[in-house]
Amino acid sequence: MADELAARIAPHIDALADVTAGRPDPFASPVHLAGPAELTAARVLPALADLVGGGLELRVTFGLADDLLAGLAQRRFDLVVSTIRPRGRGFTATPLTDEEFVLVGPRGFTGDPRTARLVAYAEDLPIIRRYWRSVLGARPPARPAVVVPDLRAVLACVLAACGVSVLPRYLCAAELASGQLVALLEPAEPPINTLFVVSRTEPCRAGPAAVRDALLADAARW
Repeated sequence: MADELAARIAPHIDALADVTAGRPDPFASPVHLAGPAELTAARVLPALADLVGGGLELRVTFGLADDLLAGLAQRRFDLVVSTIRPRGRGFTATPLTDEEFVLVGPRGFTGDPRTARLVAYAEDLPIIRRYWRSVLGARPPARPAVVVPDLRAVLACVLAACGVSVLPRYLCAAELASGQLVALLEPAEPPINTLFVVSRTEPCRAGPAAVRDALLADAARW
């Protein structure tokens, strides 16, 4: 009961503190932002550089979507960049961008990607399995050779010729352009995943609102 009451009154206490301190919102207090490590590092944080330069303070947490949305509901975060659309009435989710997935191999790869060694984000091959079913109409045929829970590390493994993998195009666009990686298939309709910027369904403080608006404006270039 005490925790629930504290969660309900927290926004009002924050607002009162900002007023009594005479500090202008959106810079009155840090914005607590959470999201997937790879996208947040590559796209989200660079998009907020101007706000930070203007005095906004950010506190950033990485994690999986379900855990981060739970933290948002518990008021540990102000905003979450989510790889899934949240359920429930307590959230407001705005589509941010679509990430496109591409099957990639190292420079000079000439084998059959369907039987190649796999580098995966997780043991159950969540990204690879979706790509195989969507594009090839089958399940991946083999256990992964490497499992590492960071897509930037998956990219590094593919560049080092540990195997092939499926990555978001934004994460490997430079390597594809330089020829360090090759796209092994070019389906007419590659798999995509919609990303959302999520807040609680309540009046949003000016700081989180400024972060949300900056992300939505910048995402048009992602």
